[in-house]
Amino acid sequence: MKRAAVGFRVHSGWAAMVALTLNNGTPTILVRERVHLIETFTYPFRQPYHTAEKMPLKKAAAFIERVRDEAQQVALGIVRKLATDLRAQDCKLTACGVLLSSGRIVANLAQILASHASIHTADGQLFREAILHAAKRCRLVRFSIRERNILGAASKDLRIESDDLARRVAELGRPLGPPWSQDEKLATIVALLAANSARFNPI
Repeated sequence: MKRAAVGFRVHSGWAAMVALTLNNGTPTILVRERVHLIETFTYPFRQPYHTAEKMPLKKAAAFIERVRDEAQQVALGIVRKLATDLRAQDCKLTACGVLLSSGRIVANLAQILASHASIHTADGQLFREAILHAAKRCRLVRFSIRERNILGAASKDLRIESDDLARRVAELGRPLGPPWSQDEKLATIVALLAANSARFNPI
């Protein structure tokens, strides 16, 4: 059974997901999807900190916790289903990569809600943490990296020039057809890094 890795580029409430395997170092895309990370895919739940901004602090905290719990359960379902689907392709899911925001993470809820920039960062971070939580529950090797650092890290880790890497990833998507946007391309690169990390961090 071949090893597989999955990468996510997360937005508020949804993510681009790409799973791949390596054949003699050459990646093969197994799954390419855009997945919802919340059951009620409407603005209040996709942007929970924006919604909480208008609430009293105690009510805001309870709402955020409710969305976080739901997102973790949805993410766990996504990762478990992916693992099952990959087994049908004779592949075992072993690693998960998640791109992180470049924004500064603030832990205090009152401080988050007082800053629009922090609210944006916190919305995305809630869903990134849900995926990483799901990966942990599924006993996957977890890899995360700030998006602004990914090309440099991938070039070094995979021993390939950045321009060549970008070209190869773009070509990977051609047989699949659209969407193969920046979301899918970056999800692919973080999946490659996760796969490489799993070689040195076996479960």
